[in-house]
Amino acid sequence: MDRFRILRLNVGMKSTGLAIGDVAQRFGLATHVLRHWESMGLLAPARYGGRRRYADGDLYRVAAILRGKRAGLSLEQIQQMLTTADPGERVAVLRAQRAALQHRIAATEEALELIDHALTCRHADFTRCPTYRRLIAGEVSGGARRS
Repeated sequence: MDRFRILRLNVGMKSTGLAIGDVAQRFGLATHVLRHWESMGLLAPARYGGRRRYADGDLYRVAAILRGKRAGLSLEQIQQMLTTADPGERVAVLRAQRAALQHRIAATEEALELIDHALTCRHADFTRCPTYRRLIAGEVSGGARRS
């Protein structure tokens, strides 16, 4: 094979997908994060000339991992969901996470209600306000401990 043909083949390989640095930059990640996800089996980019090349499917996989993390899933849960062939396992992981999210949403809504009241409360000391005290009564009685 002549030297120019080899050069053309190498150039063609480089255009097959994105380099790890490009993918990391696109998603605001460090390259070691993508390598870690690969070591866990979450990603499997093709390799050309010993270098990782990420295709469109890999980019969607990275986006799915990030979305799962934002939903509060651990990498192990994401791995289980993405690699299992058993829909029942996937549903179990998602149901548990849905319940956890609902709990966090309820706690956040309670906190927002308390802050909103404190912002508009006309009492000099809002902690003495009857409405404020009603909002935190469950915690005073020990019945509504939330982190």
